[in-house]
Amino acid sequence: MYINEKLHNLIQSKKVSNYKIGYKYHIIFWTIYFIFNVLRWGSLHNDFAYSLKTNLIGFPIHIALAYFNIYYLMPKFIYTKKYFTYVVLVFLSLFLMLLVKFNLTYYLVSTNVMPEAAEPVSSITLNYAIITMLGELYVISFVTAIKITIDWLQEHSKLHELERRQMATELRFLRSQVSPHFFFNTLNNIYSLTLEKSNKAPEVVLKLSDLMRYLLYATKKRKEGLKKEVECIQNYIDLERIRFDDSLEVDVNITGNLENKAIAPMLLIPLVENCFKHGASKNIGKMNICVNINVIDSFLYFETKNTKPKEEKKDRIASRAGGIGLSNVKKRLQLGYASNEYEFNVEEDKTLFKVSLKLKV
Repeated sequence: MYINEKLHNLIQSKKVSNYKIGYKYHIIFWTIYFIFNVLRWGSLHNDFAYSLKTNLIGFPIHIALAYFNIYYLMPKFIYTKKYFTYVVLVFLSLFLMLLVKFNLTYYLVSTNVMPEAAEPVSSITLNYAIITMLGELYVISFVTAIKITIDWLQEHSKLHELERRQMATELRFLRSQVSPHFFFNTLNNIYSLTLEKSNKAPEVVLKLSDLMRYLLYATKKRKEGLKKEVECIQNYIDLERIRFDDSLEVDVNITGNLENKAIAPMLLIPLVENCFKHGASKNIGKMNICVNINVIDSFLYFETKNTKPKEEKKDRIASRAGGIGLSNVKKRLQLGYASNEYEFNVEEDKTLFKVSLKLKV
């Protein structure tokens, strides 16, 4: 709902503007077309002066009919499915054009309005009418085809831009889901320590400060350094260690070079958080959590494992994989990475829950 509203507001505010072809491109097109036509007919009849004069008469008619068709007739009748009316008006336009062109050519250029014919043509004959109207129809069709092609390309580009912005909006929304969720759980940890009047509270506050600084600034970026993301994970684990004391056993293994590697911010934290949420907080006795971070070439291999409670209802187990944390990560991976840039797997048995991620960094 949130994303649809954002996209609707984007369209309404016309941030993706309607495209218009600049006047200079119209002038360039008609100039090139005019020169080509003059040279073509001048070469054909070996009379460039006559070709120039007839094209000076014909081209204003070409331009008027072409623009009349693409900017008035088509939007008003084709797009509203009034095809018969459109055909009638096109035919009437061509007939009107025929009368104008004949008279202008006859009185301003030559009484023989069709020198390419076998015999002189000094009146509107059926053959002259058909050839002239078909020629004009060719010009209209040519210009219309160009306009339709440009419109299609622009609409395709506009759709792509809207999809890109929708994706960016959804990603921001998903990140905003992570922040309060993560903050809420961390505050719960501090609350537990304050109830116990623990001397570790100052240390917790400092680590929380580092976490929140990362949370506030990193989530605004599309990518963040992998090293910072790992430092954030370590701070979070340290907070949990303080909370659970000796009842929690966490094994963190980091290998490979983290420098100059980038990742979507706050992508890994929900996976680590999931271990504590479903492994530590619900266990009785010793709790075991393992986090493996390995960088090989341009890929990150990230894995979390946690022991499962001895007794847990099936509905809770089923809901675990579909919780806010994991579903959020899945969605962000789908939106932010190509399908060949990541592999995400969730496995579980009676005693162990495991999440593994292979990601291009």
